[in-house]
Amino acid sequence: MKINDKEPLQTYVAASSRYDQMKFRRCGKSGLDLPAISLGLWHNFGHSDDFKLGREIVRTAFDLGITHFDLANNYGPPYGAAEENFGRIFKKDLLPYRDELLISSKAGWDMWPGPYGNFGSKKYLVASLNQSLKRMGLEYVDIFYHHRPDPNTPLDETMSALDLLVRQGKALYVGISQYSAEDTAKASKILNELGTPCLIHQPRYNMMDRWVEDGLLQVLEKSGIGAIAFSPLEQGVLTDKYLNGFPEDSRAVKDGRYLKSDAITPEILAKVKALNAIAIERGQSLAQMAIAWLLKSPAITSVLVGVSKASQLHDNVKSLDNLDFSTAELKNIEAILKE
Repeated sequence: MKINDKEPLQTYVAASSRYDQMKFRRCGKSGLDLPAISLGLWHNFGHSDDFKLGREIVRTAFDLGITHFDLANNYGPPYGAAEENFGRIFKKDLLPYRDELLISSKAGWDMWPGPYGNFGSKKYLVASLNQSLKRMGLEYVDIFYHHRPDPNTPLDETMSALDLLVRQGKALYVGISQYSAEDTAKASKILNELGTPCLIHQPRYNMMDRWVEDGLLQVLEKSGIGAIAFSPLEQGVLTDKYLNGFPEDSRAVKDGRYLKSDAITPEILAKVKALNAIAIERGQSLAQMAIAWLLKSPAITSVLVGVSKASQLHDNVKSLDNLDFSTAELKNIEAILKE
């Protein structure tokens, strides 16, 4: 991140009202509550980003009752940068509040060269979490995830690594991400037998990407596992951002790695405009309705948002003001999405 301390921020004192509005939900069959909205640091916390802005985003999140901050070993760029910068923010602003925070990290994608810096071996997962703790200046993370399935490593080895890290005191809970329904059931069974239940699954889920409805949500409910949805706004598609073209500061223009402008086809744009009309009738922005649509399901513990400015967090949290959908609204939304 740019060292933007020419106008340093004042010493941070968390808002006394931080728990007044946020809704919390129990995560599966555990004793842990998560905020309905959590903050992901996938984007906007790399070394090329603005450190002062990053601090403002994290401060605002906590002031709004967002107690959960989600990272991964390779978030950046470069890899590790988001954890390094979160560690700096944590030391400057959040250290007195550590026991009010849920901090998570993940490993499973490529992180360093050679055969031990990727996938799901015990060697990789243990080394990765050790590195993550150093980067963030933490003694432990609250949740540690295996970031993606690894078909070439025995599932028993990967799950035993997660169990080991809990027993070593480096993680309080463990989770998995993007596992299929079948593999989730297998992983849960192994972890239960080891005595370290799977707390949570982090799948990609939004109005336009609904693969989790083909069995995964049912497995999670049956197994007592929570769910935290990432990419709830389809990388910004499910907002009013692209209704009238492509803004220069939009992700489709600035960063084509995860959303290319040619992916927003006329057909998709027509759906977005129709969904936006329903949102307006509900008194919400499209982004707020998209978040509320996910949270209407009791299977979803939390929705993971990423923002480029603090004001977006205020807008996202307002989605909690209206989580109820009429039968007609749901029917109309389904009709639009199936067009």
